[in-house]
Amino acid sequence: MYTLKNKIDFAVIMVVKNANPNGDPLYGNRPRITFDNLGEMSDVCLKRKIRNYLMEIGESIFVQSDDNKKDDCASLRARQAEFETQFKITDKKVSKKKEFIAAVCKKWYDVRAFGQVFAYSKDKDNEETQGVSIGIRGPVTIQSAFTVAPISSSSIQITKSVSGEGEGTKKTSDTMGMKHRVDHGLYITYGSIHPQLASLTVFSEEDALKLREALQHLFLYDASSARPSGTMEVYKVYWWEHDNPTGQYSSAIVHRSLRVSVKNGVATPSSIDDYDISVEKLENLSCQEYDGR
Repeated sequence: MYTLKNKIDFAVIMVVKNANPNGDPLYGNRPRITFDNLGEMSDVCLKRKIRNYLMEIGESIFVQSDDNKKDDCASLRARQAEFETQFKITDKKVSKKKEFIAAVCKKWYDVRAFGQVFAYSKDKDNEETQGVSIGIRGPVTIQSAFTVAPISSSSIQITKSVSGEGEGTKKTSDTMGMKHRVDHGLYITYGSIHPQLASLTVFSEEDALKLREALQHLFLYDASSARPSGTMEVYKVYWWEHDNPTGQYSSAIVHRSLRVSVKNGVATPSSIDDYDISVEKLENLSCQEYDGR
């Protein structure tokens, strides 16, 4: 397993139809939108889906969601606890910091990919010491996804067939609810993998291939009442592998080479066929295309 040597850029096109890809808790869990009415999926949301897929194929993940865990740890702090006894790290004793970083990067895929901040409390055996946090920068960066065109969303009121509380003699306030969905949206996200940081977390070429696989299967383990199976689809994954650590081109130039626009004459796009999608060829840099699965 070799540490990643050359820079990688990538992009993912996703199709959403009659689903809520990422609800906004500050807006009644309606689909996230920008001031220009473009649909948005946060980078945190996308990383959650990547983590879920990798966890299902056997990778060890540090940031697990409460409703989808592979261990009995009640919190990140509890999951970290096993390392705390092995590596006592304070501001007065930092000799094991490098060993700690190497250990957590080796154990958890998402730590060596996305990085993590590990917070340590005061040393109970020495009241003079102070708590310390260890920050790890990961080589993988992912941007929030935005739609190509403004989206329209629908909201419907729903009712439960039974009250969740009370004596059952009458309907209670929790009987009524709302569901929101994006009628159609073509979302695009971009990302990069930087070898300079990969060398610090020992992120390997094999890890990069697993990330690409996760991007292709992004919604395989993500179905819910808000996102029924078949309503969220990865259309294409675009993968640029440079021939050196810094890359032949900047990430901005590479990402701009993917061009997606609504076809002339289409007022309101409703399917993938309503878009023009092309990739500008960059000299000495090939783009590999992979279908979603």
